[in-house]
Amino acid sequence: MSLQLRGIEMDEGAGPTARDAVRELQSRINQDIIGQERVVERIVISLLANGNALVEGLPGLAKTRAIKSLSKNLESEFSRIQFTPDLLPSDVTGGEILRADGQFEFRKGPVFGNLILADEINRAPPKVQSALLEAMEERHVTVAGKRYDLPPLFMVLATQNPIEQEGTYPLPEAQMDRFLMHIRIDYPSDADEVKVMRLVRSESAAASAAAAPAPAKIPEKAIFDARAEIDRVTTKDVVEAYMVGLIAATRRPGEFGDKLKSWIAVGASPRGSLALDRCSRTYAWLKGRDYVTPEDVQAVAHDCLRHRLSLGYEAGADGMTADTVLDEVIKQVAVAV
Repeated sequence: MSLQLRGIEMDEGAGPTARDAVRELQSRINQDIIGQERVVERIVISLLANGNALVEGLPGLAKTRAIKSLSKNLESEFSRIQFTPDLLPSDVTGGEILRADGQFEFRKGPVFGNLILADEINRAPPKVQSALLEAMEERHVTVAGKRYDLPPLFMVLATQNPIEQEGTYPLPEAQMDRFLMHIRIDYPSDADEVKVMRLVRSESAAASAAAAPAPAKIPEKAIFDARAEIDRVTTKDVVEAYMVGLIAATRRPGEFGDKLKSWIAVGASPRGSLALDRCSRTYAWLKGRDYVTPEDVQAVAHDCLRHRLSLGYEAGADGMTADTVLDEVIKQVAVAV
């Protein structure tokens, strides 16, 4: 069986075609989200690495649009959960209802989709946020003592606003740690801003005209094939040691300089090293290689670790952020040769 996608023929068992399909997926999303190529790449990395992503940015920077574009172009079931203060855990996982015959029946909630948009996740109370923990980590939910498995293709993409704190509930460290990547989205450049205006203008004109046929969606199988290829990407001992060295610098910062010791209060958990490994192998695969380099690790380090650090008082007094602290970590940790 084969599927044509803009000249890309996807045949079962064909090696490079999975990478071509993923690149086509990236290209389509980049056409919808102007000037955010790095953000799109990180979302795709999270998908291929079978992880969850937290996308943080100011209002209007296309966080939701990027996630909806992923769903639009990928063969998947999309679910959107609008997190609000009155949301209940059962609104996320589903719950049992009493049928007319006196038997209880489980009705699945929106978490049973493939791509789950947890919009403004920090606006719901901790009890609701914790309803996602089991799904994000274990890929199943438990309701009334019964376990219900989630689909093989499953990903939570959560959004939050970094500056609007009124009426919000900060995500606990346990939940932050379950996000494979913490992706930050910033303003587009002036030139890209012009392209954004033209894109929206053309979309408005197209909406009033006859709808053009939508291109074929990227099949779900392409993602599973890509993951199988990524599993075969190799990581040499020296690169593994470099990853562990970066994590060690966040846990024992005193060994890497007085500045780091004063800035870092709590370092990254073992999920941090696992995230570095998975994401660096995925990044290398996207670049067309079957091995990982230290540069691949550095490319994904900030997105994998910025939400896993707890900074001390002196870091705030010195005007340091998690990203600038990680810059220093990367500067201090040498690659063995």
